[in-house]
Amino acid sequence: MLLQTTKMKRHYFLILILFFTTTSFGQVSKEANKTLIKNLVLESFDEIWSKLDAKNIDKYYTKDFLLLENGEVWNNDSIANYLNKAILDVPIPKRINTIEIIEIKIANKTAWVAYQNYATFSNENEILGKAHWLESATAILTEQGWKLEMLHSTPVKRE
Repeated sequence: MLLQTTKMKRHYFLILILFFTTTSFGQVSKEANKTLIKNLVLESFDEIWSKLDAKNIDKYYTKDFLLLENGEVWNNDSIANYLNKAILDVPIPKRINTIEIIEIKIANKTAWVAYQNYATFSNENEILGKAHWLESATAILTEQGWKLEMLHSTPVKRE
């Protein structure tokens, strides 16, 4: 009888360890995904909009990506056209992006993120201008990792 009780205690102990390990992995995974989403947003602005590089669109945006900004609807083609024209303007101002996350929510293979987006434009250490947008985006988990599916941008007026 004592042997059975000891085996049962070990069995329950192992079940508890597995339960807590699985629970903690789930939490780490959700936090890791939030970090991936934050990095996705920042890197997409750095790699597409700061570098004016249309080749990076497929890396960060889904094929059916939409950008809603200032009453306009942009898709990957219109973004690429804009970038290809903007790269011809010389000198190209340097754009530094700062993203301040408001909230990220993840459910299964979809996520949404709300954030403040700040950009500083400069040329040879002279600040040419600053911009501030309040934005939200949706992302989906693809075979290549998280990609942005839609971005909505509202300019924030300076006081």
